[in-house]
Amino acid sequence: MTKLRDLAGKVVVITGANIGIGRAVAEAMADRGARLRLLCRSLDKAAPVVEELRARAGHDDVVAIACDLGSLATVRTAATALLARDEPLHVLVNNAGVAGQRGLTTDGFELHFGVNHLGHFLLTTLLLDRLRASAPARIVHVASGNHYKAPGLDWDAVQKPTVSITGLPEYGASKLANVLFSAELARRLAGTRVTTYAVNPGRVASNIWQRLPWPFRPLFKLTMLSTAEGAFSTIRAALDLEAESGRYFDRRAREQAPSAPAQDLALASELWERSLAWTADA
Repeated sequence: MTKLRDLAGKVVVITGANIGIGRAVAEAMADRGARLRLLCRSLDKAAPVVEELRARAGHDDVVAIACDLGSLATVRTAATALLARDEPLHVLVNNAGVAGQRGLTTDGFELHFGVNHLGHFLLTTLLLDRLRASAPARIVHVASGNHYKAPGLDWDAVQKPTVSITGLPEYGASKLANVLFSAELARRLAGTRVTTYAVNPGRVASNIWQRLPWPFRPLFKLTMLSTAEGAFSTIRAALDLEAESGRYFDRRAREQAPSAPAQDLALASELWERSLAWTADA
């Protein structure tokens, strides 16, 4: 397995890179000299982060690109902007997400499923040819231990507004989708020298939980990790994990068996085909 510890000259794309785990990952990549592409909802909020990362990296090749994962059209525009740069792509970190919220995406999907899975599915598939051409390359999916709580995927529910009060069951389902997507990608990318991993960052004190309703939010904070601690498994997966593609790792970057539904090959294949159809006209 090819390691990418030295990132000088390497292009790294990170979603949600201006805050939380994404920012901690971006800082680690900048410290290794990477050329960074930060996909963020707000370019205004990303601007000071870009300047900080340029200073850390020792060069100016750090760029923010607008991307709202809750809008498939915006995701497609962001991917087009990335590809138009006509440069290689060595690492893609699918990090951005929502948790504990309620609603629908712009395209009519349950909020967690639409943002956490479907937006990243479209982004990744649009960039696959460039990743293959840039091999060795890596794709890292920031999943969650909450995927163990999801019994499966309800194809009707993912096309309706969030039902639960906390949004946590829907969040768990979206994270199951992340693990399934990573495993299916590994099968489809076999032999290309593009590897893919799903990681559990642990329960991290990031802004992802800011809309979790009272009284759940303060209870969650009691057991939360720092963003630096939460970024550990993602950074390892992006840089130097030596493991079979498609594997799942805990917050200490130790390989771990995912849930039984996450190992269902038929479910992973069906998720791929449905996601492809849902994003085809975006």
